[in-house]
Amino acid sequence: MGTGSAYERELLHVLAGSSDGVDAVTRSCTPEERVRMRSIIEAPFLVVRAPGSGTEGTGDLLVLRGDAAFPIEVKCSKDPKLYLSGRTLDQHDALVATGERTGLMPLYAYRLKGTRGDSWRIFRVKTSHVSGHMERLVAHVPLLPLTARGRPHLDWDQGLPLNRFVHLLSTFAARKPSPVSTGLNVGASLDGETTMDVVASLMRARTV
Repeated sequence: MGTGSAYERELLHVLAGSSDGVDAVTRSCTPEERVRMRSIIEAPFLVVRAPGSGTEGTGDLLVLRGDAAFPIEVKCSKDPKLYLSGRTLDQHDALVATGERTGLMPLYAYRLKGTRGDSWRIFRVKTSHVSGHMERLVAHVPLLPLTARGRPHLDWDQGLPLNRFVHLLSTFAARKPSPVSTGLNVGASLDGETTMDVVASLMRARTV
């Protein structure tokens, strides 16, 4: 199993609220970063590793909680910048299509190898709309930057540190929803699908 899969597992354990997983990624972080990252332990996600190439628009991880759901494409490199082309550009375009169809906010998680502190950065894919509770995150999560030719790419220095992203998610979870809005109905997409409908269709796409 390649290093990419190892980093997928690393991120999975963090978002799933594993204390050991959080400790493993914060060994060289500042005390403030550790505190923010550990907030996920009190508000964890169900995280599913999706099999396949990623060209189906599901990303590598499907991340689910009562107030939020999003696909994440995981990338890693020794270089701060990672350019998308060929299959990786197809993955991006498929994530855009998923976001447009479902109202979800597809994300990239970029792991910079060999760096101390919080080595993960989060970006969102540009879509025309985001539905449900995830809409609150739009202003906080940077878009993938564009090259001079207008092509999206990953620039680690422009991303949102994972510890801050996790803290935002945990802060939103701490704001108790009304009884009417409680549950996994994160928000319907334009064609009336619930979060569970969307997740089911994404998982079917990965296994066909």
